[in-house]
Amino acid sequence: MSKDVRLEELLASPERLRAYISERLSQAADRTFPLLNGDEGAREVRWPAAVLAPLVAGEDGPRVLLTRRTPHLVHHPGQISFPGGRVEPEDPGPVEAALRETKEEIGLAPQRVQVLGALPPYVTITGYRVTPLVGWVEDPGDLRPDPFEVAEVFTVPLEHVLDPRRYVRHSLIYGDQRRYYWAVPWRQYFIWGATAAMLRMFLELLRAKVD
Repeated sequence: MSKDVRLEELLASPERLRAYISERLSQAADRTFPLLNGDEGAREVRWPAAVLAPLVAGEDGPRVLLTRRTPHLVHHPGQISFPGGRVEPEDPGPVEAALRETKEEIGLAPQRVQVLGALPPYVTITGYRVTPLVGWVEDPGDLRPDPFEVAEVFTVPLEHVLDPRRYVRHSLIYGDQRRYYWAVPWRQYFIWGATAAMLRMFLELLRAKVD
């Protein structure tokens, strides 16, 4: 980070934090994140997708909103994820897709979200090229999770996911290769895979030194 900006101080000032996040996200397209962006090892990119990482204002500081997927889903059952999904032909772009999917999944109205910018696309092992959008939510209102897709909506302190000491590197054998992934546990929740990698990208972008 630059010498005159401390992320810990910005967490106590929502207005300055939003401005700082917007500034850093505007520079994200030129950044690369070794062992992060697509490190799950997709063999083929087949579908565009978009997710929203909502940062919800709170008296104790901003929090990141996440969902736990229902266990009967075909893809990633029971896993922790951001609201979002495939970019459909009728969507003008990834922003509109992420906001549409977020409303469908958890009932968060698009007008309650101030989109601050996007992280570089993340390619998953299942072939999705995901655009992660970061949005500020002052008041989410009454959320109405879709019971078919979402088992639970919860939040994690932004301070927690911006602490590099909270992340652990894991690996597994997928097919005939070893794949590596990040995890950032929070209480009883095991946040891992693409969701943890996107959070790690966000962390590295905000904490990167600037001239």
